[in-house]
Amino acid sequence: MKCRQPGCTGTIVDGYCDVCGMPGQVMPTGAGREGARPSSSTSGPCRQPGCSGRIVDGYCDVCGAPPQGSADAPVSTTRARTSVHLGSTAFGSARATSFGARAVRRASTQAHEAGRIGAGLTRVPPAPAIDPAKAVLRDPEVPLNQRVCSRCGAKVGQGAENVASRSEGFCSSCGAGYSFTVKLRAGDLIAGQYEVVGALAHGGMGWIYVAKDRNVSGRWVVLKGLLNAGDSDAMAAAIGEQRFLARVQHPLIVEIYNFVTHGEAGYIVMEYVGGRSLKQLLKQRMQANHGDADPLPVEQSLAFMVEILPALGYLHSLGLLFCDFKPDNVIQVGDSLKLIDLGGVRHVGDDDSPIYGTVGFQAPEVATLGPSVAGDIFTVGRTLMVLSAEVPGYQSTYEFAIPPADELPAFAAQDSLYRLLLKCCATDPNDRFATVEELRQQMLGVLREVVASQRPGVGSASATSALFEAPRVSHGMQYDALPRLRPDANDPQADFLERVASELAPARLAALKSTPDLTKGVLLARGQAAVEVSQLDVVTKCVTQLLDEDPWEWRAVWLAGLGALAAQDYPTAQSSFNAVYGQLPGELAPKLALALSCELGGEYDLAEILYRICASTDAAYVTPAAFGLSRIRSTRDDLDGSLAALAMVPNTSRGYPESLRQRAWELVRAAHDPAGIEAAHNALASAKLEPLVAAEYRAVLLRRSILLVGKGAQISRDGAVLTPGALLDELAATYRELGSLQTDPAARAGYVDLANSLRPWSLV
Repeated sequence: MKCRQPGCTGTIVDGYCDVCGMPGQVMPTGAGREGARPSSSTSGPCRQPGCSGRIVDGYCDVCGAPPQGSADAPVSTTRARTSVHLGSTAFGSARATSFGARAVRRASTQAHEAGRIGAGLTRVPPAPAIDPAKAVLRDPEVPLNQRVCSRCGAKVGQGAENVASRSEGFCSSCGAGYSFTVKLRAGDLIAGQYEVVGALAHGGMGWIYVAKDRNVSGRWVVLKGLLNAGDSDAMAAAIGEQRFLARVQHPLIVEIYNFVTHGEAGYIVMEYVGGRSLKQLLKQRMQANHGDADPLPVEQSLAFMVEILPALGYLHSLGLLFCDFKPDNVIQVGDSLKLIDLGGVRHVGDDDSPIYGTVGFQAPEVATLGPSVAGDIFTVGRTLMVLSAEVPGYQSTYEFAIPPADELPAFAAQDSLYRLLLKCCATDPNDRFATVEELRQQMLGVLREVVASQRPGVGSASATSALFEAPRVSHGMQYDALPRLRPDANDPQADFLERVASELAPARLAALKSTPDLTKGVLLARGQAAVEVSQLDVVTKCVTQLLDEDPWEWRAVWLAGLGALAAQDYPTAQSSFNAVYGQLPGELAPKLALALSCELGGEYDLAEILYRICASTDAAYVTPAAFGLSRIRSTRDDLDGSLAALAMVPNTSRGYPESLRQRAWELVRAAHDPAGIEAAHNALASAKLEPLVAAEYRAVLLRRSILLVGKGAQISRDGAVLTPGALLDELAATYRELGSLQTDPAARAGYVDLANSLRPWSLV
């Protein structure tokens, strides 16, 4: 079958052209082909947690994921471990939906037509496209300070006193040859197909040239050559890159068209991406800032990472590791991103290929244990750090560590962002996020929080969490108001757990104690039920067993926090929920739980900060956070602050009636002058209180009114001044109402006696 690309003379072999490397118009889907294209008939909203995109042409137009349930969506079950050895990710394993092995490439203009960088949460300025003809270097030369040996990293060709610098030679440390000279010139024809226009740039593995493809309508392509064609490691890496990337097709990854040789050198032929790298963006900002560093706003840094991470996750789904993720290797064109420079890509478990990385980005264990998914996640964290803050010494003093937050203003102001970095860049690779998708979901949560912190008011939208249900409506301070863990649909006892979930806590606990199959889901559900009936010894046993089986099970720590709340052990509750917060920095549930623990433990300042974060970030958290803020401010006798917090509760919330009742009580409690009493009476009228509560509040106001009138004050209601006699009559009627509402005969009689005591004396 002939290739159908315009101007190409190749033939489709195994689904791909043997000349231009493009796929045939009909993708093979038979046995042995990895990642068959999902049906284009699949459409609708993307089901990835937190994604706002839609399925278009078989893939999400925001995150690039296939629809859930497709053949291209294998499920990862790699266990995640946390930096305090307390938790994993979702349900003890990272069940992130990955991408198909051969996702269909779509044009970047289609994939990014909505200006999607930032997942609709923030706006990132577009980057202008660069004309390839104008991007050619006039006088290409590798700067002296960038001339290093490709084998050992030592400086080479630097020159010394009375010794000229050299562009070619041998490394004095390891003896490897080096050459920094440009090998291709304008007009050179490579493989009878690619006409060189000039050199674009130089990278860690060689010169990069721009050329025109004579076989495909003169389209612009990039030729990536070797820094030193005589270096066997470099040549092997280039050949390996071509072999690995033959099946890599993703809208966020630069496309590899071909691999050709010219003389003794090899070249990768790839898509031309005419934009600016994130490193160039930082340099442009520095130049505009008169030479001083000007990091990106943190919401833009997060937006870039959220956008590009699906590309990294896609490589991982193919069993490939990127190894050298950094700002240099992410290109922005308009409203789209591309991952480029795949020279360090290698298979998981490859112990023989040379390792390529960059000081300040590479994980500490790579030198001894080799690359891994955890190593790639480390590089993402380092990239996010470098984009968001000026970190002197990130390649020396802090080569493998995150500086203290107080040294980085951007992180000091955003605790969740700082915790995200700490987990990404944990020293122990087992303590990092387990998968890129897990990291992306937490990063999305942090981005929502950062954006919310920059605008006034409360959250107007909600984002469904894959880990927690929505919080419950309760003004009280019980643990029951906190979000519940979402059940694990993959738990072997999932059906049983679903059947007993609707039962009351005592019956549920009895059923959970009787089952012999103690899966994680059963232990968690048993512990939750035990918390509800205050069987705290059962809670402790469940937590202990869970952590004995998996020391990284964060859900066990969450359960321990609930048990500590029920036991009124608030320091332990704070410690537990703080640990969960550290493992899930993008989730609001641990912040709400920590806020409640701090409130109950008297740590009001921290509790108020956390409640405000919850209220501003997500509409589902506004009501419980508002009640928490109201309680704290009421404790501090801050009436205006308490009322302002209650006013945050929207009238569409199920907690709105309770907010009116609480507002009425706050006004009654503070009513000690005529104006306050009138305001409290008005609040009672709109609060729709239970008759008994309303009568009790009214009696309090009437007694205070009578005392004030006795001191010469005037009490008004609805514009009319109330006389002492009218107030006494109303109080007597209120006491009789209270008596009629009592179930205890003695209490009923007491109120009747009070009412009778207010009747005027008369002689019969």
